[in-house]
Amino acid sequence: MKKIKFLVVVIGVLSCVLQSCNNGKTYAEMKEDEADAINAWILSHDYKVISEKDFYAQDTITHENEYVLFEESGVYMNIMCKGPEGEDGEEGEILQDGSYEILSRFVEVAVQSRDDLGFLAGDTLLLNMQLTGSSTIELFPEEYKLTISGTSYSASFTKAHSNSMSQTYGTTSVPSGWLVPFKYIKPGRTQSSAKVARVRLIVPHGQGTSTASQRVYPCFYEITYNLGK
Repeated sequence: MKKIKFLVVVIGVLSCVLQSCNNGKTYAEMKEDEADAINAWILSHDYKVISEKDFYAQDTITHENEYVLFEESGVYMNIMCKGPEGEDGEEGEILQDGSYEILSRFVEVAVQSRDDLGFLAGDTLLLNMQLTGSSTIELFPEEYKLTISGTSYSASFTKAHSNSMSQTYGTTSVPSGWLVPFKYIKPGRTQSSAKVARVRLIVPHGQGTSTASQRVYPCFYEITYNLGK
């Protein structure tokens, strides 16, 4: 009888903990809130959303404020610059099967307001990229090893530093959403901020960081991609 009472207490405590983590909402309800937040973000920024069919029809180019929606992943992408062109030793190309060292700078912004997590839509969550009005920047880019095999893309962070993704989120896994652009951009080796491969992404929780996946919230990213050694 004591064991049964103890088990009931444990189940009750776990239920309270789980309920407090998601404000009593089911996973389906949290996904709906996320979808509503993404739609509100798109409307408030006046983004034009195009289909993958239209994206391929215009030679995988996105115009200013235009985002392609990848239906399978739910990721939205705007390509700001595909990569350096016409520069000896720096010209980029679409990466083929193999392993590559990638250097990225990024800014991570909350798309959804979450009182339970202490941030509002538009809050900067993490960055190592210079922003207008910001006087600080991380000295080091994110470094990770990208592996491509056919249609499979995977990546792991190889170096940790203060405020890095791996340090902040406690995993070396690179968010899947970060890897979506590699089919379309041409990373090279350039010191020019105007010519480096650069994209903007809206990443739903399932393609985001470990914390975003667990707590069900989307993020906006601006990311640069450069080849390492």
